[in-house]
Amino acid sequence: MTERVEFGVYIPQVALAFDDMVARIRLCEELGVTSFWLFDHLYAPGMPGQPALEGWTLATALLSLTSTIRLGHLVLDNNLRHPVLLGKMATTLDVISGGRLDLGIGSGSYEAEHHQGGFPWGSNKERSKRLGESLEILSRMFRNELTSFDGQHYQVRDVPNLPRPVQAFGPPIHVGGVGERFTIPLVARYADVWNVPTYGIGRIEQVSPKLDEECERIGRDPAEVRRSIEAVLVLAPDERSLADARTWAERRFPGPGWGLEEGGFVGTAPAVVDRVGRFINMGIRQFVFFIHDRGEPETLGLLAEGVMSQFT
Repeated sequence: MTERVEFGVYIPQVALAFDDMVARIRLCEELGVTSFWLFDHLYAPGMPGQPALEGWTLATALLSLTSTIRLGHLVLDNNLRHPVLLGKMATTLDVISGGRLDLGIGSGSYEAEHHQGGFPWGSNKERSKRLGESLEILSRMFRNELTSFDGQHYQVRDVPNLPRPVQAFGPPIHVGGVGERFTIPLVARYADVWNVPTYGIGRIEQVSPKLDEECERIGRDPAEVRRSIEAVLVLAPDERSLADARTWAERRFPGPGWGLEEGGFVGTAPAVVDRVGRFINMGIRQFVFFIHDRGEPETLGLLAEGVMSQFT
């Protein structure tokens, strides 16, 4: 049996009112989009003057106003919340939503907001170590009624976690990144889903075998880790409108960090379908798209009818 291919939409909650976010997620749900994703920052990186709703509060509200679509963050900043509190929050939201939460988590990406807010930062190695301890605590909390842990950064003593999560073994854990030294070992040990961010799409074929090797080294079946990518989508109904859509995308997603040139999905529906197929052949089973116009109804409809329908 062919493994299911899933499509998600990532709408960063920048300069969008709550009602706008509700309208977008409800339309995605109506169209059959599998998942909806938010960011986890105090403000949009580099744009402190723009309003941005807090990610966890917004997720809770959106899940309470929907019934089938899944929701998560790419990714939660591990430095902003103690893992025991996060584990309890995630379990509670999993219960409230009927098992529709995905838990994406990372070591932190925007240094400035940590210093401004008084949150811990540190070297990549230190943050990765802290993240690893959090992942261990979260995994134990999702599986056990009592959790204890004695680490360098966190010490936990017989913490209960009741009620249990709705999803077996808790919300699926997504760990993103392509760093072979720190990130990939954490993916192999803890992640249900390996998320390849925009900047790493060009390295999938290089890094994916490294993940397989690390899984095998620790005795885990590599097939247990689903592969996901996070990419900019520039989708237009015809070639005439594609040029304008690409111009918008270049303004909204500038620079190599967004991977528009190397990793973007740019074209009419048949071209995007073809590109999705090539990534499926590389083992990708989940596609999370930043949409060039931030999810206008016409584009979401084209995504569902012109692209998603070809893989369901």
